[in-house]
Amino acid sequence: MPQTAASKYLEGTEACQLNMRKSVDAWLRCAQDLLWPPRCVLCGQAGQSPALDLCAGCAGDLRRNVHACEQCAEPLSGEAPVIVRCGACLRKAPRFDQAFCPFIYAYPVAHLVRGLKFSGQVAHGRVLGELLAAEIRLRRAHALPDLLIPVPLAQPRYRQRGYNQATELAQSLQRRLKLELRTDLIERTRDTPEQAGLDSKARRRNIKGAFQMCAGLPAPRVAIVDDVITTGSTANELAQVLKQAGAQHVEVWAVARAAKVWAGRVVKRD
Repeated sequence: MPQTAASKYLEGTEACQLNMRKSVDAWLRCAQDLLWPPRCVLCGQAGQSPALDLCAGCAGDLRRNVHACEQCAEPLSGEAPVIVRCGACLRKAPRFDQAFCPFIYAYPVAHLVRGLKFSGQVAHGRVLGELLAAEIRLRRAHALPDLLIPVPLAQPRYRQRGYNQATELAQSLQRRLKLELRTDLIERTRDTPEQAGLDSKARRRNIKGAFQMCAGLPAPRVAIVDDVITTGSTANELAQVLKQAGAQHVEVWAVARAAKVWAGRVVKRD
């Protein structure tokens, strides 16, 4: 169908407005860096540029989850191939199709996560979200999913905390990766006790039936966003609900994976 003069004008106007928004955003970022330069949330030294509130030294202390199961992201031996499935996933695959957790749940990531979840340190969420987005850009070789869905909080806990830590992470991913973020598609139907301190069986019982869809799923490829994967019980339950709603491919994106064993020592799963 041939374009009218009016439609050509509107297309040109939209393109111009988009370029102008990009220019304004870039200018605002530069002004922000000058007025409020990045400052490391761990040691207080100068942060990195572009605006990341983490210095190079503290960033170097991050333990990367390089050799991991391609499905559940469980850290594996350093001698293992880069792409492999762990024994647990071979015996019984999780309901989600893939997980990406670029860091080991140990200091300093664990400190940042705990500050975000339990101490109101929302700035930690921005740092962790930026780190996760950067690792996805660096290490992902195939197409991104269509949609981001942060793990929802029950209303009583949301009111107490004032924010959802998974949504804080997802907002950075939305901004950096240009993905759609939806927080209105799935809800937590009951306020389950904290998973921390529970063993794997108790975690599964605790979270079973805790989520339900409250709107239709608009895209077939979804990424669940969370702070840490420990046993994968929460991600499993969410993935089941999403697949029942029509999702064809469900990934889990989390900042860190709690390891059973790391560098020859047991790491507490909290």
